[in-house]
Amino acid sequence: MASTDAFLAARDLLFDARTDYERACREFAWPDMPEFNWALDYFDVQAARAPERLALWLVQEDGSEQRVTYAQMRERSDRVANFLRGLGVARGDRLLVMLPNVAPLWEVTLAAIKLGAVLCPTTTLLSAADLADRIDRGRIRCVITDADGTAKFDGLAQQCIRVAVSGRREGWTPYAQADASPAAFTADGPTRREDPLLLYFTSGTTAKPKMVLHTQQSYPVGHLSTMYWIGLKPGGVHWNISSAGWAKHAWSCVFAPWNAGATVFVFNQARFDARRTLDALVRHKVTTLCAPPTVWRALILEDLKAWPVTLEEALSAGEPLNPEVIERVRHAWGLTIRDGYGQTETTCIVANSPGQPVKAGSMGRPMPGYRVALLDPEGRDAETGEVALALQPRPLGLMAGYAGDEARNREVLGGSHYRTSDVASRDQDGYLWYIGRADDVFKSSDYRISPFELESVLIEHEAVAEAAVVPSPDARRLAVPKAFVILRPGFKAGPELARSILAFVAQRVAPYQKIRRIEFADLPKTISGKIRRVELRALEGTPAERPRRADEYREEDL
Repeated sequence: MASTDAFLAARDLLFDARTDYERACREFAWPDMPEFNWALDYFDVQAARAPERLALWLVQEDGSEQRVTYAQMRERSDRVANFLRGLGVARGDRLLVMLPNVAPLWEVTLAAIKLGAVLCPTTTLLSAADLADRIDRGRIRCVITDADGTAKFDGLAQQCIRVAVSGRREGWTPYAQADASPAAFTADGPTRREDPLLLYFTSGTTAKPKMVLHTQQSYPVGHLSTMYWIGLKPGGVHWNISSAGWAKHAWSCVFAPWNAGATVFVFNQARFDARRTLDALVRHKVTTLCAPPTVWRALILEDLKAWPVTLEEALSAGEPLNPEVIERVRHAWGLTIRDGYGQTETTCIVANSPGQPVKAGSMGRPMPGYRVALLDPEGRDAETGEVALALQPRPLGLMAGYAGDEARNREVLGGSHYRTSDVASRDQDGYLWYIGRADDVFKSSDYRISPFELESVLIEHEAVAEAAVVPSPDARRLAVPKAFVILRPGFKAGPELARSILAFVAQRVAPYQKIRRIEFADLPKTISGKIRRVELRALEGTPAERPRRADEYREEDL
């Protein structure tokens, strides 16, 4: 139990220093555990100590719900681990799991950790071609999906163990057979800290998805930093609005809340509805909410004061949240949305944690356990530069590397720092401010332009729902800022509205930052919802004299 005690000591220090950022950073150290199985040595221990505490709470649109205690989840995951072992799944085997937010998703996650298997979480939105790529490059041994998902595997994964969580189909073993498996699981050996646990395919905004490999400790234990950022407490009800299959789902629907002994809450909607979401927050007395900026932008279109929420913490992650949204939520609920920043390759590394003064629009400060630097292109410390993690000592929450790409691993992990490809600036108080992806920042008349800064101003305009800024070729300035804009309901694209938006921005930014072109159009996005500015840049990378597109306006026209 030495490893269990070490993990709990590190966790409890973060509980004690929940609102004392300086103490947390000064005293916290990643626990040194050569062998540790998070499911067996922590989750099951917690289940024995608080068996009736609610681990998972799933609510459907029709009002039906499923509640699973920690003790029930412990027993169920033991049965599933024995079931999978009986099918031939062994330590190190890779499991592609393509499930929505249903209880078996959490059961399989714990079962895989107990087995020492490697999870490859996958969104249900993938095409057959995407799945074929994952099965091939990921060297998948077992596939677990539901009745809707099995059809996508026609002609695929024939050599794999195939498990269907619902429905019956030839060639697939029913998940229900796990019910008859033994209720107690015994591991076949110790779990070492460097053993693999998670294989994520990044969504990618440019190249083919990379395979991010995490260990049995980098995500389960590494997410102590995420738990600290969220401000989770034992027995709290945490709702993270995220689809299954993405890294953020593991962040805040599995490891961070269960590290705290909290309840994972999910309200399943076939289609996101802001009013139903707000109703669920109130009805089920959710205490902490984390949502991506797209959700927060939808929520503030409602009269938030009409929903008397019991939230203690409000959070956002995935991409920077604009200050305008933060202010509207603060005005309605008296809560400040706190941003958190990390990547699929890491846990939460920079954030505004409880007890810190929050500067609206700031990423916050480095989380306990991480030493963050801003580096210029030559690798020197700078006040504005690429966000980078010091590797000596290496932070526990950083990935093992990119599977199958040793050349890239030497490049990104072989030096003194791991570079994130995100650019930020640091103020006099040590707060970081997001500027953009290294390949999104551009120059206009030799001035450095941050798309994010301009996008934050754009969405303050009453007509703008979403916006993306990219460079547009210009004969005199080399490039000028151009905005692609999605309008809010009730507004119509046209020259008058274009003039209004350009003037609105011009009054709030420096002259060199003025947006000089605007186009009302849909924004291309990755499957995970991130704007593909690379496509917009390519669209603009044509001669300046090209014909205008519909609903495209330039400053000189207006």
